Amino acid sequence: MTETASKPAQTEVWITGIGLATSLGEGLDANWAALQEKRINVDEKGFAPYIVHPLMPVTFDSQIPKKGDQRQMEAWQRIGTYAAGLALDSAGIKGNKDILSKIDMVVAAGGGERDLNVDTGVLTAEAKGANAPGFLNERLMSDLRPTLFLAQLSNLLAGNIAIVHGIGGTSRTFMGEEVAGADAARIALSRIASGESDIALIGGSHNGERKDLMVLYEFGDFNLKDKFAPVWARKDHAGFALGSAGAFLVLESKAHAEARGAKPFAKLSSVVADLARRKTPGDMAATLEKLWAKLPKRDGKGAIISGATGAEPATSEERAFLKGHADFPVRSTGTMFGHTMETQFPLGIALAALSTSRGALFPPNDSTGTEIEMQGAPTQIVVVGAGHWRGEGMALVEAVS
Repeated sequence: MTETASKPAQTEVWITGIGLATSLGEGLDANWAALQEKRINVDEKGFAPYIVHPLMPVTFDSQIPKKGDQRQMEAWQRIGTYAAGLALDSAGIKGNKDILSKIDMVVAAGGGERDLNVDTGVLTAEAKGANAPGFLNERLMSDLRPTLFLAQLSNLLAGNIAIVHGIGGTSRTFMGEEVAGADAARIALSRIASGESDIALIGGSHNGERKDLMVLYEFGDFNLKDKFAPVWARKDHAGFALGSAGAFLVLESKAHAEARGAKPFAKLSSVVADLARRKTPGDMAATLEKLWAKLPKRDGKGAIISGATGAEPATSEERAFLKGHADFPVRSTGTMFGHTMETQFPLGIALAALSTSRGALFPPNDSTGTEIEMQGAPTQIVVVGAGHWRGEGMALVEAVS
């Protein structure tokens, strides 16, 4: 079992920019309005029997103006590059060459998209007997673009963000599904809190409308099938509905933000992560309790934003953990946005920061009673991110007085 945590904060770290492109809309106002209205955007037919939360239509030109740049990206890169631009706009640093030249970037990304047409062509040709020596290599070399080798490289997302938005600082990419998002936030927070960095862009993106992913997750029986249900109502109908989303945040030291006159949405006080063995029942719930104990003291009006997937047994274990903290109202991102893998944790932090800045937790959207109404403004929100089969993370987001 491994355990990691952000370094003790030597300087306050603020969230000064948020960029969201999701199945509920683009931008903060559109997503907040959808949450208030309890809208859920799901497609039960396009990928039947599997269910997805498709991306709402966005005008990529507004953040990726060159058509050539858009053409060489697959959907997950366009979503991420677009959301990153929204975050830079939100922070008021879009086009600021001085700040962009030094901003660090920490991205959580998966293995990238496959070219299904190439895959299908190769398999069809082989089924018809075209399996001479060198056949596969010849097809891959002639059919795949230079940016592809079976699947797009995960660090291409960071590269495209850097190119399109002119970012010149350090760049790190984490892979590893849900916990990659927690590690991206943890590393960025540690660097800023310790004075190694002044400002960072962090986040991730996910295209849930991918048949290759559905095949992959079906091998583990993880996909939600046939009919949509809220995350907490899936115990006897387990599985996650993949969601398309991009979520990016601008983090910076309080001093750096104040020097440029930036106002914070919230402060990010702590990020902790761990990896439970999950060999016996209760392992994951025990690990979440241990992470909870490592967060700074919670003495404000609190809530929890959970990235529970709907997959079992992880969701039942997270529910058991949440029952031990029943005084904290809970909200699930999986119900509203679908499961967004690497984007799960940055999305939770973004919603926590948005809630504290707007003085209210968005309403529950749950028929089981797990989520309850919250009276008053939350001043502390714990973001919980547990993987569908491995990895746990937790963050504390607080209001800035």
